[in-house]
Order: sequence, then structure tokens, then C-alpha cells
Amino acid sequence: MNTEVLTRRLSAILSADVEGYSRLMREDEEATVRTITTHRAAMTHMIEQYRGRVVDSPGDNILAEFTSVVDAVNCGVEIQRELAERNAELPENRRMRFRIGINLGDVLEEGDRIYGDGVNIAARMESLAEAGGICISGTVYDAIENKIGLEYEYLGEHEVKNIDKPIRAYKVLSFPGAAAHRVVKAKIAVGRTWRNALIAMAAVLILGAAAGVWHFHLRPPSMDPASVEKMAFPLPDKPSIAVLPFVNISKKSDHEYLCDGITEDIITALSKIPRLMVIARTSSYAYKEKPVTIARVSEDLGVQYVLEGSLRRSGDQIRITAQLIDAIKGHHIWAETYDHDVSNFFEVEEELILNILTALQVHLTEGDQARLWRKEAKNIKAYLKNQEALENFRKFTKGGTFRSRELAREAIEIDPDYVSAYRMLAWTYWMGARYRFDESPSDSIERAVSLTQKVLSMDEDDPLSYYLLAGIHLAQRKHDKSIEAIQKAHRLSPNNADILGYKALVFNY
Repeated sequence: MNTEVLTRRLSAILSADVEGYSRLMREDEEATVRTITTHRAAMTHMIEQYRGRVVDSPGDNILAEFTSVVDAVNCGVEIQRELAERNAELPENRRMRFRIGINLGDVLEEGDRIYGDGVNIAARMESLAEAGGICISGTVYDAIENKIGLEYEYLGEHEVKNIDKPIRAYKVLSFPGAAAHRVVKAKIAVGRTWRNALIAMAAVLILGAAAGVWHFHLRPPSMDPASVEKMAFPLPDKPSIAVLPFVNISKKSDHEYLCDGITEDIITALSKIPRLMVIARTSSYAYKEKPVTIARVSEDLGVQYVLEGSLRRSGDQIRITAQLIDAIKGHHIWAETYDHDVSNFFEVEEELILNILTALQVHLTEGDQARLWRKEAKNIKAYLKNQEALENFRKFTKGGTFRSRELAREAIEIDPDYVSAYRMLAWTYWMGARYRFDESPSDSIERAVSLTQKVLSMDEDDPLSYYLLAGIHLAQRKHDKSIEAIQKAHRLSPNNADILGYKALVFNY
């Protein structure tokens, strides 16, 4: 590199990439190339609107530079809003969700290229962002905290290669209508043209109409809480749930079987999760097509939570909604809408039910840990086998460990590409070695390490695998490697309580 042509300056850097790009390419290369081409063109246009420039765009990555950090963040919000709208028109398994990281820092310029810590930190923020989300560094947060009106969640400090001090990271929070509102203001600031004024007016009308629809048709109605004293049965000591029959709101009565099928499959799947008490189908179906309140269902069946949903068909599209209600507190705690093409409905039904199961586990039993165990699951039978393996593993007994190992192997037989099942199997060998359940602890440790490496070859950013490696290295008294592994696990999953607790244990040793 010729240092005579290098210049140094302060810039706002936006780095973006696609979550699951390899999977998208593997499943359909042509469709993926078409989608990323149109998405990248839209992103480039928005970057230019906000007075930025695209520096590089290799593969599924985009690197952009801005002179204003406010423009960079506003552009990131606009990009995610625009891409969300574009993705809504695509099937769920073909949606292309970008992760965006933004940093304000020093860069070196050589021709049209930029280098340096500022770029490296932006890339690190990108890796911390959720699909469809934005993560910003501490320098960006300090610069825009009171200037844009966004809300943020502090993600802690994270180490960056070749950077001496840990970097603060913040998740940019959004809510329905917020991003669109800020984008309208930002676009007006970029250029007060008649075209933008018309766009802003149209946006106001659309948002107003949407607000009306939400208020009169979609907003969860207020409800009276159920009375624990009036319950026919005492509440169990674990989360209890009743799944009401999904409602067919299509004009055609022959879609009733789809509603019944979804309801039964959800009840069957939930009943296999040990940490839930699920009301049987016969009891839930007593309320089919009857005008009954959620509080009444809760009191009759002795449950705290009620899941209800609906199905609507319009042309070749089917829309399924599901919502979870805490009957005792009298409010909704989760709701989601799923859109699919009717021609492949039965093919995507498993994905739909897996999404609902994971959401319920996040809210009722496992917390965010459920999302990690859900990773890459495509088959309900394999997923439930793995959940049963996890429950047996948590007994911390010889019988529980061996049963967990057996179930993990069965899950792998059903779905040889299921990452979490291989990780579960690795944990059982570690447990067998750690507590001398296995005849040869050294062989079991080798199996655990080998399986963990296989998981990382399938998903190099799997935090629970680094967590396991930290435990293995600690037992081997390889303290430096243990610290390195647990720190990586923590960086990849900063809000995981198990990992954070084990990190403390590692440092204690």
C-alpha cells in the first residue's frame, strides 16, 4: 500500500450483510441473485439520498460511508423499512433480511476504498445486529442519542480484533409506524421537493388509515382478567395453556379442516414439551364456534394462558394469525401473522408450527434460550425429540444423560442437518465424562469436542458450542482457551444468563 496517497478522516460507516445468505443460495441460486440485486439497488439509491456513497459490495455485503452520522442512522432505518415491505411480498423462506451495523470512527482512504478501525468496528456491530435490525457503536449512540428520537437497548461492551478497548454496542429499537415517521422527516430534510411532499402526504394518509384499521379492527380488545378464586381446578406449578380452535374467517366453509388441522397439530406439539401443561383437544374443542370470553375459558379449564388464532384465504394466499393471552392479567403478550401460498401450505405448516412453538417457549418457559435451540430446525419431530433430550439432560443423572443421548441421535436420524441435535449430543458426552457416567471419560471428551467442531462447521457463530468448549477447556485446566471460548460465547449471545454465569465461574477459576 502506498502511504503517500492515504488520507485520514472521521466518517460514519454503515456495514450490512444478509442473514442466512448461504442457505438462500443453496436452495435457489437464481432467485437469490435476483432478490439481492433488487435489494442492493434499493439500498444504493437510499444511501445516495442520504448523501452517502457505496464503498464496496462484495457477495451479500454492502459497505457505505457518510459524512453525517445522523444521515447514516436515518438511512439504516429507511433501508430496513423499505426491505421489510419488499420482503412482505416474498414467501417466508425466500425473504432476504439484512443486518446493519453503524460506527462513527477514523478511516484511511486510498482512492475509492476505505480501511481502518472505523470499518472494523462497523462490521462487528453488523454481526451483533438481528436480522432486519440495526446495531450501533457507542460513538454513534453518543452522537445521536437526543437528535433522532429513536430508542435504544444497551448490549454491553464487546471486544473487537486489533482494538485495545471493548466497544459499547446498542440495539436500535423500533415500533409500528415509528420508522416510517422518522423516514418522512428525514426525506424532507434531504430535499424539500414537491415529490417528497406528496410522498409525505401519502404516508400520513396511509398511516392514518392504518391507525384507523388498528383501532377499530386489529387492536387487542381490553378484557376482564380471570379470577384465580373462581377456577374449577387449581393452577399447576408450571405454565398452563389452552389452545382454542382456530377460527375460519374465509368465505369458504371447506377451509374448516385446515383450521382444525393446525389446532390439533399445535396441541399435539405443545403437549410434548415437558415444562408446559396443555389442555387436551377434547376440552378445548368444547368452545368451538361458541361466543365465550377468555376469562371464562381460563376459569373453566384452570389455565393461565390461552392461545387463539384464525385463518383467512384470499386468492392463492393464506393468512394465519396467532396470539397468546395471559388470562389472569387480562392482556395479550404475543401476536404474529404468517402469510403463505396455498399451493404449498402443507409444506410450510411445520415451519409455521415451529415458529409458534418457539414463540410460546420464549414467553412461557425457556426465554431467549429457546431461539438458540430452535436454530435450523425444519422438522417438528426432530425438534420435539431434541426438546425431550434437553429435558432429560437437565436431570443431571446417569439415566437422564443416556436417555438424552439416545433422543439426540434419534433427532439427527430424522434431520441430519439439525445443528441443535448435534450440539445436544455433544453435551451428553461432556456430561458423561464430567460425572464419570461413561466408562471412558477421555473418549467421551474427544467425542464431545469432535461433535462441537462439527456444529461450528455448520454454524460458526453458535454461542452454546463455545460455552461447551469453555467447560471442556476449564476441566483440562487450559484456562486461557477457556477464557477465550467463554468470551466468544458471551459476545455472540450477550444476554444469555447461563453463559454470563459460566463466564464468572471461568474467571473465578
